[in-house]
Amino acid sequence: MKLKPLNDRVLVKRLEMEEKTAGGIYIPDSAKEKPMKGEIVAAGPGKLDDAGKRVKMTVKKGDLVLFAKYAGSEITIDGEEHLVMREDDILAIVD
Repeated sequence: MKLKPLNDRVLVKRLEMEEKTAGGIYIPDSAKEKPMKGEIVAAGPGKLDDAGKRVKMTVKKGDLVLFAKYAGSEITIDGEEHLVMREDDILAIVD
């Protein structure tokens, strides 16, 4: 299934977290937190300003981003979990 986000929304796929700590301790699934880092899978065209002109998005497909812990709405596409969120929910682009 293909999805194209509208306006200033983006489709993000969460990146998997490490299963063990730097000290070598394995983290059980019950103790893992959902990662707050992901990859932009699709981005909308941007929102409209007060004058009716489209404001271009800062992020684009393929960007790695950090986002707020409870940002977006979870959806499942072809058996994989994704988030749909507004561009404002993105905290930073990872270089």
